Amino acid sequence: MILIVDDEPEIVTLLRFVLEKDGYAILDASNGVIALERLGVEPPSPQKPVPDLIILDIMMPIMDGYALNNRLQKEPRTRGIPILVLTAKGQKMRELFEMAPNVAAYVQKPFDPKMLRELIAGILHRNNNSG
Repeated sequence: MILIVDDEPEIVTLLRFVLEKDGYAILDASNGVIALERLGVEPPSPQKPVPDLIILDIMMPIMDGYALNNRLQKEPRTRGIPILVLTAKGQKMRELFEMAPNVAAYVQKPFDPKMLRELIAGILHRNNNSG
């Protein structure tokens, strides 16, 4: 399962279409607060499934990608989930990528869906082989 956290409905729709075609189950959230609920972090709900990957936008209302990732790092259940940062802010991606151990890659919008699919497959393959 992949969780897409992005406030742009067009991006979520495109990602959902591309990734479901590849056989992935998709959950989505339009901001960090909704993502924390979907992940069972706030409110605590340990029976909620933990995704294999989170595709995370940085610039979002209510709770942005930085705040969400910082919160995920504090939770044993979510700390190890690989993050693919997807954002229009190139330099900010690098800063997050260098600071967060769980960030597996970053992609700048607009992105090539084929390249993104290959990147996601590679991240999930690496993660499955390291566990």
